[in-house]
Amino acid sequence: MSQHILIIDDDPQIRSVLRIALKQAAMEVSEAGDGAEGLAKAASGRFDLIVLDIGLPEMDGLEVCRKLRVTDDTPVLFLTARDDEIDRVLGFELGGDDYVTKPFSPRELVGRIKAILKRSGGAAPSAAKTLQHGNMHLDPTRHQCLIEGRAVALTAREMGILSHLMTRPDQVVPRPALTDAVYGAHIHVSDRTVDSHLRNLRAKLADAGCADAIETVHGVGIRMGACKAT
Repeated sequence: MSQHILIIDDDPQIRSVLRIALKQAAMEVSEAGDGAEGLAKAASGRFDLIVLDIGLPEMDGLEVCRKLRVTDDTPVLFLTARDDEIDRVLGFELGGDDYVTKPFSPRELVGRIKAILKRSGGAAPSAAKTLQHGNMHLDPTRHQCLIEGRAVALTAREMGILSHLMTRPDQVVPRPALTDAVYGAHIHVSDRTVDSHLRNLRAKLADAGCADAIETVHGVGIRMGACKAT
């Protein structure tokens, strides 16, 4: 099955260049000319990756990504007109997977996309069995988390973090090792991005009654804590 890429850019010429390059790489392409249209299309279909221009009118790419990340963990590659804009991305803790500066080489961009898709496909846990920790049951193959039978909705990143920790419940996992396992060993991910995903995961588990399910061992790393919902 070909991979489906969503391009969100207000420049028709850039969309055309990307469309041709991606189709030559045997990828399916959908397009949106602004942020609102991009969000609507992202919500209506399953995409493997989103190419998102930061400099969109009305709703810029940073705001689009912020809204997208509320419910969606699809990998995002930013297009940026200036190198220093990536500092803004990291400052907003949006969790973009990579960025390319305009003007860009279509061949390089396709290569970046393939690398992200390979990482995101390899980040999922290989375990085919259901994991259990206290009253929590995790089925990575079904992307399902249950606490005392109640489903907890997790993004792909949150599922990856929890799966990695639950497969080694007696270990303290160093943050660099956790980051490499979940995001990929050859991609830079800011500490703020990891903290944001951990914070959101903890909040969801706490709402389900497992407030201490993930513990931070300061100066060492992250480990599973208790999960005994009442």
